[in-house]
Amino acid sequence: MKHISDSRVYDLAGLYTLSLRLVIGWTYFSAFWRRLVLENKLNPDENGYIGEKFNHFLPNALGIKPVIEYLVTHPDALQTSMMAFTLVEAVVGLFIILGLFTRLMSIGVFSLALGILLGSGWIGTTCLDEWQIGVLGIAGGFVLFLTGSGPFSMDHYFISSHKKFTHKKWFLWLGSGILPLSKPKTIVLAGSLFIFGLTLYTNQYFHGGVWGTLHNKSIKPKVEISNVSLSPSQITFEVYRTQGVDVYGSFLIGIHLLDKNGKLLKALDHQDLSKFPKENIKNHYVAKIKPGKHSLIIPLGSKADLSLNLHDLLKDEIHTIKLIDISGIEWTAGVR
Repeated sequence: MKHISDSRVYDLAGLYTLSLRLVIGWTYFSAFWRRLVLENKLNPDENGYIGEKFNHFLPNALGIKPVIEYLVTHPDALQTSMMAFTLVEAVVGLFIILGLFTRLMSIGVFSLALGILLGSGWIGTTCLDEWQIGVLGIAGGFVLFLTGSGPFSMDHYFISSHKKFTHKKWFLWLGSGILPLSKPKTIVLAGSLFIFGLTLYTNQYFHGGVWGTLHNKSIKPKVEISNVSLSPSQITFEVYRTQGVDVYGSFLIGIHLLDKNGKLLKALDHQDLSKFPKENIKNHYVAKIKPGKHSLIIPLGSKADLSLNLHDLLKDEIHTIKLIDISGIEWTAGVR
């Protein structure tokens, strides 16, 4: 009787989480649907390439920055990874919707959501979008692992049909049914506290959302200038955009070279930058800095070495580089 009672409890738990299962499943399956069915976002030569979106995560990723940087500096490996990642999302999402091997797929949900959280939890202009998706995905994956699927699932169909493999212990861990936990309260409490702790930590780390001053690195662009070097005929410096809206570039409309008194020695305006020589731009990542119609476009996460010809300008006179964004924001760096 106890076994029947436990089975009934898990059937109800799986039934009550049906809407959660369907929504989470579509969340991940829709990524595959958008990238390959509605559009082709796995082609590096097409606008909207998912690898560039992945590049946007780089500047402020937590813990996995070396992995992201390796991939965005190795385009072939990046494309392979994006294809594999999309395929995993498709399988996990579809199987979760169908309720097929629900607990195994819930581990996939948990892992995918953790990757989203660590990589892009800092991105979101209004509602901390990626952070919310990440933490809710982790919590949802944990709940689905505990409940499995109830009626309206393939797991339940196999159990009701008395398939032999559903009586194996591995199916209880990877599919649905009575989860063989000796201390369920301890596991649930420990898992829930861990996820809640991760939620608070990442909320504070990315956004200052627990104490102190709130901050959002997606609100306005920030460009870092470094590795300035001078030769008799050229000045070369590295620019790296680390903040701002991920779907909107920083539009550079001015580069000024100043002397020690702040006097303007050389200026490139928006027209000059819209025609900036491509051979004078050495991009490091798949998100590329490039001249646009009215400015020099700097996508989020892009990094490049820019070279300016000095012509008759004496390199010893140059003291400061100033970059001017179309929004009016300015960034400066000393030459020495």
